[in-house]
Amino acid sequence: MLRFLLNAIWFVLGGFVMGLGWWLAGLVAAITVVGLPWARACFVIGNFSFWPFGYEAISRSELTGRTDLGTGPLGLVGNVIWFLLAGWWLAIGHVTSALACFVTIIGIPFGIQHIKLALIALAPIGLQVVPSGTRPQGVG
Repeated sequence: MLRFLLNAIWFVLGGFVMGLGWWLAGLVAAITVVGLPWARACFVIGNFSFWPFGYEAISRSELTGRTDLGTGPLGLVGNVIWFLLAGWWLAIGHVTSALACFVTIIGIPFGIQHIKLALIALAPIGLQVVPSGTRPQGVG
């Protein structure tokens, strides 16, 4: 119930706008056929940006125990391209929203979520959104 309440307040007080920002970045990436891998990441993290409480983004290599295209060298190249073209814009949006949330004591949990999303915005390729507590045993 608490997770639902936090997500509802989050959605109204900034999550909706930032989720739309992620989806807009995804649409722009999808228009260019070359940007389809980034588009998928944008839509997944956009959904996460709409309802972040109760979920976390972790590396797929941590989750599965093996590397793939998104967690290997190509993922690094993809994240660098992403950062240069769109990542820093979304990160600035989340940091700005976080600063607005930190103005009040009640907004602090929301500001922390925005900071987490800002870090994700810098390099989203290779991450997977999972329910909280899904980390494999032995992983911090």
